[in-house]
Amino acid sequence: MERTAILRSLAASGTDTAPQRVAAFAAELDIPAADLLVVAGHPVPTELLPPERDARVMRQFAYRVSHCDHAKLGALEAFVRSLPRVASPEPLAQPAWPGRCPAETRLAAVLGALIGNRGFGIRELPFMGLSLSTLHRMLWRWDPGPYRRQQLSAVAGPLGWPLSDLFAVADEPYSEELRPMVHCRHLGRVFAAAVPLTTAQLIETAKEADRLSVREDHGAWQPVAQGFAEECPDFPW
Repeated sequence: MERTAILRSLAASGTDTAPQRVAAFAAELDIPAADLLVVAGHPVPTELLPPERDARVMRQFAYRVSHCDHAKLGALEAFVRSLPRVASPEPLAQPAWPGRCPAETRLAAVLGALIGNRGFGIRELPFMGLSLSTLHRMLWRWDPGPYRRQQLSAVAGPLGWPLSDLFAVADEPYSEELRPMVHCRHLGRVFAAAVPLTTAQLIETAKEADRLSVREDHGAWQPVAQGFAEECPDFPW
């Protein structure tokens, strides 16, 4: 079964597929198992969820990582994966819902859970070219509409999902002419790799991101991210 067909099937009726089989699909498709379980409508085991972390640090981490270009993101992902995994003394709690209102549509629920799988809230995400009010609406009622393809193109990158995969889950027609809006999946791969990291390790990673990007830390949140989506090697012009 081709990739798109697998994802569409899991999104439509994934609860009919055993979690073990979903995890096998995740390994085959190079998608985090926690994410594919969400798509399929299964609960995510606590060991796949991030530990409790300081939201301010998460926000700074996301912003500072976004200043790395593609080569630097690859080096930063390797750095993250080299850090030791620290066992949590307590079972991990289900992430808090990242939006203001509980989801009322399937895709809103999936998007919110994917964001939660990375330990982010709406305000911790890097700038993606979407307003906070738009993001909150997407996590409440993400119905089909004229702007949904643009919104999918904006959120796929920070989630680390190829555009075609997220379009398949959303049951939206995909065109190879589409491009990420601000960030591509290489940024999201760093965020996905960082899921097990502690607050202290996120601080360490943010410092490494500054070293790689040659960016000075100004000590304050700035809402404009650099964005290297145009240069993504996955999308030659």
